[in-house]
Amino acid sequence: MSFHVPLASRTHPNHLLARLPADIFDLIEPHVATVSLTQGTVVYEAGDEVEHVYFPHNGMMSLLSVMQNGKAIETATVGREGVVGAMAGLGLYMSMVRAVVQLPMTASKIAAARFRQLAASNKSVEMVCIRYNEVLLTQARITAACNALHHVEARFCRWLLQSSDRAESGTVALTQELLSEMLGVRRTSVTEVAGKLQRDGVISFSRGVIKIVDRSMLEGMTCECYQSLLDQAATLGHQPVH
Repeated sequence: MSFHVPLASRTHPNHLLARLPADIFDLIEPHVATVSLTQGTVVYEAGDEVEHVYFPHNGMMSLLSVMQNGKAIETATVGREGVVGAMAGLGLYMSMVRAVVQLPMTASKIAAARFRQLAASNKSVEMVCIRYNEVLLTQARITAACNALHHVEARFCRWLLQSSDRAESGTVALTQELLSEMLGVRRTSVTEVAGKLQRDGVISFSRGVIKIVDRSMLEGMTCECYQSLLDQAATLGHQPVH
């Protein structure tokens, strides 16, 4: 089982940009810069003005809901199948979430003001904003249900599988501290789960690097939400952009 995203219609690492009609892509391309983002980079804080829109080429960005006490929990993840900050194209100037790079990435970056101009004059760009927002809302719904109903071990497995899919590797640089924040649990809980999975021969971990040793066992231990996320990505991701 692997994370499925639709094939690009042109050669571009971001699948949304690749699927745009050629004339619209040609309008956007001159205004795009390619940037590299390191793990831990905070692209927006909740309440920040959205100054740029990011189309990842690889890696993964997490969107987190931040509480008044400063605690945060992940609600969605974005890789090369998606876009971060797209609702700025429809006039949402302020970020409602913290957006942080979880796996190092390169991305196409475009100024939000320019993106708004393009969305206002091109239906295809506007539809990218609307449709991918639905993807993120669906992710948030599934993740909220998962956090409320499923045990830490199953959620840990889900998150590790998602990260591995996005990294396109069975080895992922993820600290237990990072995992505890993403899952909204204490670090001791993550340590206990990781230790059990290592003893069972499912993973190995050392110095912030987790290696999946037996993926089929890991998939068997995750909850239904992993498959639900795959299914929604395949369904919503296959909708054409006109």
